Amino acid sequence: MATNADYLHSSYRESLLEHLFIGELLRTLWLNGVHRVEVLHSEVDGAGYDVVVECSSVMRHIQLKATGQGRKRANVNVMLALSEKRSACVVWLFFDQETLELGPFYMFGGTPGQPMPDISHFRVARHTKGDAKGFKAERPNLRLIPKGSFEKLDTMGEVVEWLFGDCATPSPRGVE
Repeated sequence: MATNADYLHSSYRESLLEHLFIGELLRTLWLNGVHRVEVLHSEVDGAGYDVVVECSSVMRHIQLKATGQGRKRANVNVMLALSEKRSACVVWLFFDQETLELGPFYMFGGTPGQPMPDISHFRVARHTKGDAKGFKAERPNLRLIPKGSFEKLDTMGEVVEWLFGDCATPSPRGVE
């Protein structure tokens, strides 16, 4: 159920969901025996990603999108610049609006170490607010990626495997 806080404090909630996602990701890796993971935050959202996570030899530039469970959303905006980053991806997480539990997760990107699929052919996004005459101009650097282009995952364990593959398990000698 949406509350006033959902839109009055949406930036705070967005930050909270990012921290919850990173915490769950790190916990899952830790429990899998992977203890050395680097997490970097983007100062400015100019390149299309929110966070960079490096696990062993795989570095992922991740754009996080969030939607409350039960809400109808057909697509998400993704910056063209994101596709220039090696191994970039979009994690579209759904969350319970009462408990803030995360899941399911919708993933868009290539396999670990591979580029993100070309997004230039997707529909160009438009501004959400119109000008004085109601015209909503195009946003040429943003594309609308439909939900059907994403792969659905139910657990954080599946997300870790999707993001990092074999790098998400410790080496046989225990050296990470």
